[in-house]
Amino acid sequence: MSKKNILITGSGSYVGTNLIEWLSQWPGQYEIEELSVRGEEWKKRDFSKFDSVLHVAGIAHVSTDPKMEEQYYKVNRDLTIEVAEHAKNKGVKQFIFMSSIIVYGDSSSDKRVIDRSTIPKPSNFYGNSKLQAEEGIKLLEGENFKVAIIRPPMIYGKNSKGNYPKLVKAAKVLPTFPDFDNERSMLHIDNLSEFLRLMIKNEESGLFFPQNREYVRTSEMVRVIARVHGKKIKLLKIFNFVLKPMIGKVTIVNKVFGNLIYDKNISTYKENYQIRNLKKSIEVTER
Repeated sequence: MSKKNILITGSGSYVGTNLIEWLSQWPGQYEIEELSVRGEEWKKRDFSKFDSVLHVAGIAHVSTDPKMEEQYYKVNRDLTIEVAEHAKNKGVKQFIFMSSIIVYGDSSSDKRVIDRSTIPKPSNFYGNSKLQAEEGIKLLEGENFKVAIIRPPMIYGKNSKGNYPKLVKAAKVLPTFPDFDNERSMLHIDNLSEFLRLMIKNEESGLFFPQNREYVRTSEMVRVIARVHGKKIKLLKIFNFVLKPMIGKVTIVNKVFGNLIYDKNISTYKENYQIRNLKKSIEVTER
């Protein structure tokens, strides 16, 4: 395989940083650079030497403040399309965009399975800005410009942000935790990094839904985290009658105990990227 030149937009991003580390296992095969796309300076950068641009720059799901709405569209949608246009004009062959499962809306109290025919229905401007970015860059696709859109579920791993660190905290300090039946698609950062490597290696285009091999039950995940830290946590069903009606209404409860999964069929790929199961991924993350 000839050497691949990769540009990652968004300096110091969680996904980008981990991908760089992951690709270091194949010395000489991947040349990677990061680029901040804040301001206007990036437009002076010549993209012509890059085979693939991985666009991870964007505003994460941190605010529901209506004052932020315009900024979300400016960064997550308009900037994405602008970077893709610049890449295409400079002869880059592949543009990979990190979208999100959030384009399908929030998790729910009932089992919720997303397949290829599920129509995206964002429930907030974060999800909508991602979806509109996807639609904008798809229009740029052509014979010499491949567009790969990745819609990962919740990404977790060492130093990840979001809900995973909160679950770790809970597992370390709580003697008990709700024994609640839910199912979530999740994606360990190493599984995502390997998936992105294969996307670049195989010069893919299209829409992709990577996830861990097994679905995650939040209670079980907390139990595994506790065990890795040498703790025993008791799972109790006593809280369930309080939690169930809160799903769909209380954001934090929804995020932790809601249901949101991809049909496993849409996440299979011709090469194996699901290299860590849940137990192993938590061991790697927590140790």
